Amino acid sequence: MNRWIDRACRGLEAVIAALLALMVVLVFGNVVLRYGFNSGITVSEEVSRWLFIWMTFLGAIVALREHGHLGVDMVVQRLPALGKKICLALGHLVMLYIVWLLFQGSLAQARINWDVTAPTTGASMAIVYSAGLVFAVCAALILAIDLYKLLSGQIAEEDLVMVQESEEAVQLQQILGSAAVDVPRGKEGAQ
Repeated sequence: MNRWIDRACRGLEAVIAALLALMVVLVFGNVVLRYGFNSGITVSEEVSRWLFIWMTFLGAIVALREHGHLGVDMVVQRLPALGKKICLALGHLVMLYIVWLLFQGSLAQARINWDVTAPTTGASMAIVYSAGLVFAVCAALILAIDLYKLLSGQIAEEDLVMVQESEEAVQLQQILGSAAVDVPRGKEGAQ
C-alpha cells in the first residue's frame, strides 16, 4: 500500500509541475501580449487561477504524505512515547474530522455551482470546488493509513512527531546532526 501511495504522490508531483509550467506559460504569454501587442488571452487569468487552486490542493496531499506540514512540536517532543502516541492519535482523529468537514463543504459547493459557468471559459465553477473533494478523499486515505500504522505499532518512536517546527529548524537539525556525526570521526582520525 505504501509503495502505491508513494507512486501516486510522485505522479501528483509530475502533475503539479505540469500545471505550474502551464500557468507560467499562460501568465507570461498574457503579459507579453498585453505589453508588446496590446492584446491578450482572455481565458489566461481564469485558467491560471484555477491551476493555482489545484496546485495548492495537490501539493497539500503530497506534503501530508511526506509529513511536511508545519506544526508546533516543542511540547510533544518532551512527552514519553505513550504521550506522543496519544497526541498523534488525537491529532489524526481531529484531522480526519476536519477533512470530513472539508469534503462536505466542497461537495455542497460543487453541487451549488454545478450549473454556474465561469465568465470567460464558460466551464462549470464546480471545477474549482472539486479540488477540495480530491484533497479530502486523498487526505482521509493518508490519515487513515497513518492512524492504522500507529494503532498497529508499525511506527517507530522517533517518527511519532509528524510535523516540522519550521524549515529553518529542520535545516539546523540536519546541520547539527551531521556535525555531531562528523566530530567523533575527526577525533578518531587524529588519534
